[in-house]
Amino acid sequence: MDLDSLMLQTLLMRHYYGGNWASFSFSGLLSWIKENQKKDDSSNESAAWKDLISENEEGVPLNKMDQTIQHVEDFCYVDQDSAESVEEAGALPKGPAVVEAVEESTATMKAGNECVLPEDQPAEPKGGETVHNSIAGNDPENTTDKGDAKVDSSKEKLCDSVTSDQEVSEAENKEPSSVTEDAVESREITYSQIVREGRRFNIDLISKLLYSRGLLIDLLIKSNVSRYAEFKNVTRILAFREGKVEQVPCSRADVFNSKQLTMVEKRMLMRFLTFCLEYEQHPDEYQAHKDCRFSDYLKTQKLTPNLQHFILHSIAMVSETNCCTTDGLKATQKFLLCLGRYGNTPFLFPLYGQGEIPQCFCRMCAVFGGIYCLRHPVRCLVVDKETKRCKAIIDHFGQRIIANYFVVEDSYLSEKMCSDVPYRQISRAVLLTDRSILKANSDQQISILTVPPTELGQPAICLIELCSSTMTCMKNTYLVHLTCSAVKTAKEDLEPVVLQLFNASTETENEGVDEGQKPQILWSVYFNMRDSSGIDRTSYANLPSNVYVCSGPDSALGNDCAVKQAEAIFHEMFPSEEFCPPPPNPEDIIYDGDGTQPEDPGFGSSLEAKPDPPPEKHVEENEDQPKE
Repeated sequence: MDLDSLMLQTLLMRHYYGGNWASFSFSGLLSWIKENQKKDDSSNESAAWKDLISENEEGVPLNKMDQTIQHVEDFCYVDQDSAESVEEAGALPKGPAVVEAVEESTATMKAGNECVLPEDQPAEPKGGETVHNSIAGNDPENTTDKGDAKVDSSKEKLCDSVTSDQEVSEAENKEPSSVTEDAVESREITYSQIVREGRRFNIDLISKLLYSRGLLIDLLIKSNVSRYAEFKNVTRILAFREGKVEQVPCSRADVFNSKQLTMVEKRMLMRFLTFCLEYEQHPDEYQAHKDCRFSDYLKTQKLTPNLQHFILHSIAMVSETNCCTTDGLKATQKFLLCLGRYGNTPFLFPLYGQGEIPQCFCRMCAVFGGIYCLRHPVRCLVVDKETKRCKAIIDHFGQRIIANYFVVEDSYLSEKMCSDVPYRQISRAVLLTDRSILKANSDQQISILTVPPTELGQPAICLIELCSSTMTCMKNTYLVHLTCSAVKTAKEDLEPVVLQLFNASTETENEGVDEGQKPQILWSVYFNMRDSSGIDRTSYANLPSNVYVCSGPDSALGNDCAVKQAEAIFHEMFPSEEFCPPPPNPEDIIYDGDGTQPEDPGFGSSLEAKPDPPPEKHVEENEDQPKE
């Protein structure tokens, strides 16, 4: 099979999209946990592919098992006795095991159809409520609550379709009685209820947020992939100081309405933030301290300890010991520039979880002919001994697939090839709790909290708390993600903070404890994930020149690293092409061959096709045409 640049074929050994960027339902996550705790030894598997390698070729074996996840530990804090016979609502009936060795054409067609967006899109209801039934793999009964944000393809008017924090609060406060009832019900959540409502969960393996002026938002808008996603504003930036969680004022209005700050502190904070917005124009004010730590520079600005803590950990969100003044000012400026674009905080969160983002790109790719094959392992790379270039891959059917370029996720490479790679580790924890870490008038809050390290040399811990309106957890629960750079195992790194903020006792141990205190953990999982970002290709032994390695997620809050890497790999393969151009209208596409046009993929943006010859078709946006 010859693959030119018009055809993308993606072969995945896993049964889900996204690798370590994926998200799971509750039952799916339990299966993922079992797989990574079991770690079957696949060394006895057949090496029949070796017989398919000719004399002038060399076979480079690939990993058969994902080795990027370690130290997986899960815990349940509610009674499980009644959950043994409970089945997930809406789950398909259990049948005989699926035979893996299916015919190639059937597997390819099925995999390709899985990520094609249906042509008939549901109409958007009036009154600000949006319903998005095209989200693959989620319960069709799940609809977004009022205030859900759908990102439009317009570059500057995206904020019109994103509900502000004030509107969210007003919409939620219209039903105070239901909030009270929810608070009562939340104390009686059982494990069987969690299992039964498992399809209401979308639990990310990696937790991130999108900066409203970040590279990923710009890419989603430019490529029109944003039409497949919906977002909500993060509503609160929190701080953890002296054992208490409190909300951080971000915008000018928040600062002057804050009761936590004195009038003098408000003036100090506004003056410093105004300077940070245009610090490049005033080099004299920081040049003498540019190589110092940002935390030391803040002390020279006559800021109170309270303000220094807010700026360092909740606005700049940088390390107290490893961040210089210039980087701290740049991080503060980035935070401030993102304020107000879509809401009172700089961040957006995709409905149904971060795992929706790679699936959105899959959908766009599939509409234009890309093929994704799940459960389709690749056994080896076929390398020409003379040119040292990869000429093909061999899959588990023994089929040879030929291409000019190969993009391989780091976890597929063998231990021999990665023996000198300086990997880092990320510590992750996912908690399911019964209430928020900071009580508010509305229970539909999306919060981010940076917990500073308690000891020197320890990393800060990023905590993201999601409510049920993000479509990531069931009603009356919260999904909490904790992430940091690993020093020890995930449980050792994160458990001290978990115990500070949450009640980790079981139901029997919790009897008599005041329920108004810490949120109760219902279930949790800890695991370590490999961080392969920022690794130079020369670190991989004998990597063919036309094989490009992409990393898994990094530990940063945003997605800039992944976007930069994707663009860099693309331009190495196609230097003269535009990265992720806007898609064309169906009527503007020039077809080759018999002129038969495929079915309308449903695009409505006004775009204009360039007359470049195939196989590398290129389009650019016609800015004179009105947007949808």
